[in-house]
Amino acid sequence: MKNLITLETKLSDIQGMGPKFIPKLKKLNIETVKDLLWHFPNRYEDYNAVRKISSLISGQRAVIKADVVKTNLYRIPHKRMTVFEAVARDESGSVVLVWFNQPYMQKTIREGCRACFAGKVFTSPKGSLSISNPNFEIIRSIVPSAGPGLVPIYPETRGLTSKGLRYIISPFLEATKLDKDFIPSEILKKYNLPEIVKAIRYIHAPKSKNQIEQAQLRFAFEYLFLIQLSNLLTRSALAKEKAPKLEIEKENLEELLSLLPFQLTGDQAKTLKEMVKDIAKPTPMNRLVQGDVGSGKTVVAALASIVAASNGYQSVFMAPTEVLARQHYKTFTKMFEHLDCGVGLLTASEQTIFHEKGLEEKKTKITIKKSIEDGKLKIIIGTHSLISSGSKTAQLKFPKLGLAVIDEQHRFGVEQRAKLSSSKNGSLLPHFLSMSATPIPRTLTLTIFGDLDLSTINELPKGRKQIITKIVDPKNRGKAYNFIRQNIEKGRQAFFIFPRIERTKSEEEEAESSWRGVKAVTEEYEKLAQEIFPEFKVGMLHGRLKADEKKAVMQEFVKGKIDILASTSVVEVGVDVPNATVMVIEGAERFGLSQLYQFRGRVGRGQHQSFCLLFTDSHTTTTHTRLSALVKAKNGFELAEKDLEMRGPGEFFGDKQTGMPDIAMEALTNISLVKKAQDSAKEILEKDPELKNHPELAKKLNSTSKRLHFE
Repeated sequence: MKNLITLETKLSDIQGMGPKFIPKLKKLNIETVKDLLWHFPNRYEDYNAVRKISSLISGQRAVIKADVVKTNLYRIPHKRMTVFEAVARDESGSVVLVWFNQPYMQKTIREGCRACFAGKVFTSPKGSLSISNPNFEIIRSIVPSAGPGLVPIYPETRGLTSKGLRYIISPFLEATKLDKDFIPSEILKKYNLPEIVKAIRYIHAPKSKNQIEQAQLRFAFEYLFLIQLSNLLTRSALAKEKAPKLEIEKENLEELLSLLPFQLTGDQAKTLKEMVKDIAKPTPMNRLVQGDVGSGKTVVAALASIVAASNGYQSVFMAPTEVLARQHYKTFTKMFEHLDCGVGLLTASEQTIFHEKGLEEKKTKITIKKSIEDGKLKIIIGTHSLISSGSKTAQLKFPKLGLAVIDEQHRFGVEQRAKLSSSKNGSLLPHFLSMSATPIPRTLTLTIFGDLDLSTINELPKGRKQIITKIVDPKNRGKAYNFIRQNIEKGRQAFFIFPRIERTKSEEEEAESSWRGVKAVTEEYEKLAQEIFPEFKVGMLHGRLKADEKKAVMQEFVKGKIDILASTSVVEVGVDVPNATVMVIEGAERFGLSQLYQFRGRVGRGQHQSFCLLFTDSHTTTTHTRLSALVKAKNGFELAEKDLEMRGPGEFFGDKQTGMPDIAMEALTNISLVKKAQDSAKEILEKDPELKNHPELAKKLNSTSKRLHFE
């Protein structure tokens, strides 16, 4: 392989790759040389750290060097599973190696072969020690791209193991012409980070654990550095933009607050003060308000929109779902029924204009759109689809847009800002406000949301009672059902949350073959209605229902016509039913702590004592530790820190497909490294604000900017 290959070279254009590897690599999203070299190992096996078989302990990972003395392949028909077993022996004893659904292993692991095996030790049903699905290296074989004893283990796909990936990657380490390092040399030296050529070699073919650590640190720093640069440049760019000055006299603001049916909490008042100060400036506000569930973020945002209306400007308020958009509309019209600035609800299934004192008008999409574009409607509430490219309402024109509020999305991208910019007032950008009921840990606010000013509402309204939370063991289900029954008989209502709408085929097999199994709302709804609570009215809500069906179910639940609502996570945010006092979460171990906290926040919104029951069939220590954290946490911010610590940033955000490598994800929890990256970014931009003297860095930032944030 000649040294003419670049990072942009497609693997399909390289002789020798062919149909044997290309389709499998595509399953791992690997199509170019860059994709291949940046497919980093997720761990390493140290085959130098060999242990005696007699010293193995169940539950631990271990490496052994042993001879295979016996093999056996058999099937378990009722589980549709094949099992390949090999008995391995060293001078201290023997252990059984087990591979599930890998019958092809019998062609490689044969009696008489000698190898190093690495895997997790477990106790078999018969009481003997075994190692499940171990990685292995046959003794005297050549280990491509691995230093002595250290073997990288990669994310794999069917038919392409780590051994195969090492074989493919190895020649590219020498043959590929890498771009010039975009991190300035003075920064690399300051923090003792390897330049890119060394870092790539260290990550794939380490000769020591120190080289692995150096490479991982470099790539972690790299990602944080780019995020911090992006944040600072975004702040700088916004500071140069113009926005309408939305001012209000102190006396007028106090008069507005006096009309509320309650007094703002200290945190609400502080946040409002920060927002009023921001929107009175001639540059765009870019603020994130994060607050505990039920802390009153919507009211503060509503007050800001009324300030905008009093200045003759419009506000658009966008929520992630129609259910939440309708909830915000109700909050607006209930709290500010005396104001005649016009509040419109525009969703796929509902178009309504509220004037004042309970006066509402149902409108068509055409008429409500005309009211918006004429500037007569000052506050518009809808979903994120109001500005999405595929939406029928995406062509909306806001003649005097002064404030844009977006709920549970955290940030405005460049394209969103462009769509919201008024065509008639193109020189002015609206002020931007994001809201989140998901408390964000400190390190993430410094990185992922570092381009936003932050306000925190952590104080709950007066009179709000703490929600009593309990973990329910399977043997106590009957007692829990009786407790729920007693609450409903008192006139209260209950939620039942399930992980799935329907079970997959594999999940059905899991349920049949064991006492555990994931629960689906479509099946459990029938059991609740017909077997467990036949005396009560049970409703069902999930994401596959049509918008008008969801609306009808929620309206019946709000009106008290439904006693128990069986639902999926669609009720996670924004559903406000003060009479609901019991939240039951089935399969609680399958949700993240922050998500469980959101569910719990759907109750405790009225005057009655509320309860959250965590149903789980899992008895693992990890599950108990996680769920106990929810029981003990004093507030959502404390819980968010715990969730980040236990699960990592990838799962904290609810998915693993963010485009961020695991190394970068882990770095988000390293406050020291975050600050070093932030300081470095500031130093560079102070000397070179437009990166004219750092062309490689500018190019890299431009090519990766869309992947740097969770937009």
